[in-house]
Amino acid sequence: MTKVKICGLRREEDILMVNRYHTDYIGFVFAKSKRKITKEEAGRLKKMLDKNIKVAGVFVNASSEDILELCRENIIDIIQLHGEEDEDYIRKLKKRLSNPIIKAIRPRTEEDIKKGLALPSDYLLLDTYSSGQYGGTGKPFDWSIVPKEAERIFLAGGLSADNVGKAILTCHPFCVDVSSGVETDGFKDEAKVKAFLEAVKAKY
Repeated sequence: MTKVKICGLRREEDILMVNRYHTDYIGFVFAKSKRKITKEEAGRLKKMLDKNIKVAGVFVNASSEDILELCRENIIDIIQLHGEEDEDYIRKLKKRLSNPIIKAIRPRTEEDIKKGLALPSDYLLLDTYSSGQYGGTGKPFDWSIVPKEAERIFLAGGLSADNVGKAILTCHPFCVDVSSGVETDGFKDEAKVKAFLEAVKAKY
């Protein structure tokens, strides 16, 4: 069954909500964003989180020392890189940490995805391309460019309860990743989270 990641959590009620619905992953954003939280806020929220839910820390061209600190203090379980981090950056991180790494790219062609899959990250996250943005567009991209071998792929970009079923049938990703698609007025909406999870389960 395709796994689910709810990204951009920043309130206690967000944590209680994902605990109730048993999502597989959540994301704390440490990059510049309206959803950005501090290390201290993340640490407090992590203590409230169900131990079976894994936390991805979302970074854009961050200092490796900042990432190492969050991993070593067990505030995050997975490293999600959304900037221009290259093969060398990823290899250096992997030498110092055992935490899985997700590299996010914004593909425009199938070749972009093939290049992404050749990187030494554990997973590849596919998001929608928009000039000057590192993700969070709220818009889907052309799923026809996603290769059939998608067992390492997190699919993001404009997903919602209305289209996630089609996304799963089209791309067969390892995980679907949603943020704005389960929000109302910029905050996570429990009814939308519930509908999203039900739409995923309906495909199995």
